[in-house]
Amino acid sequence: MSHEPIQLHRLEGFFWVARTGGYAKAARAFPYPITQPAVHNQVKKLEDELGVSLFERVAKDRMAPTAAGQRLYDFVRPFYEALPTVLRSVRGGEFGGELRVTSTSLLLRHLVPAWIQRLHANHPDVMVHLEETADDAIDLLRKGSVDLAIDHLYEVPSDIATMPVALVEPRVVLPASHPEAKAILSGKRPFELARLDQTPFVAYAPGQRARDLQFMALAQEEITPPSMLSGTSAEVIMGFVSAGLGWSILPAIAPDGATFDVEGVVSAPLPIQAPGQNEGPAFEIVAAWRKNTPENPLLDAMLEAAPKIER
Repeated sequence: MSHEPIQLHRLEGFFWVARTGGYAKAARAFPYPITQPAVHNQVKKLEDELGVSLFERVAKDRMAPTAAGQRLYDFVRPFYEALPTVLRSVRGGEFGGELRVTSTSLLLRHLVPAWIQRLHANHPDVMVHLEETADDAIDLLRKGSVDLAIDHLYEVPSDIATMPVALVEPRVVLPASHPEAKAILSGKRPFELARLDQTPFVAYAPGQRARDLQFMALAQEEITPPSMLSGTSAEVIMGFVSAGLGWSILPAIAPDGATFDVEGVVSAPLPIQAPGQNEGPAFEIVAAWRKNTPENPLLDAMLEAAPKIER
């Protein structure tokens, strides 16, 4: 028995014999011209290399894999069956496969769907696996758990590449029954965040990045809520607010205030302390990927379909 590397063209001959059940049928099924003796020779040399019989004759014109042959066939079959489609895709500039993407619930709902529609308009065979995760996006990229992360990054490490895809602005959301909500709707006086200091606050759950931004805004205004609730997503928080249980600060895809068009809820831009201004800062959302990622046409296609920021 030889321990030299297996010749791939011999595996191809083996695959077609196992697929068709005979040497003559295999020769006719090959994607290029080949004779029956040549196919038989490929299989015989492969058996010599492995030191096992891969086929047994079960009828005059019928060969069936042995137990060893069946195990080998089960392994190589997906490769050879998919190869023609992959070659057509490569030659034709089409792409297939799965791209793994992580993002937040807000972006998965309001930003990503139209993005995927644009992607599929040009590359309908691309499968995108979307997942919401509380794990650190940079860590997921470095581990290779995802191909692309869509999020706001406080800092961009040197090994990560990014492309801006959206802006989010912090907005105050409060029950429509709250006195300050009535002031917002009437426009009779400027909205003052400090007037909410005696109202319960609804925060993101501990460990979520958006929670840090919420508490930064509270600290800036020196607001200490009398009590607090927490939710895992903007939708959960909005449910608490619409029920009159408290107020919150949530990100909206700027300038889409319609994100919070929910019955029983009033929203307004987060006020800041700078004189003459009434709106808070906008935070950049980026598509992020590893700089050392191997060439990936699926990722390239996803980035080509990315939304353009209107500043």
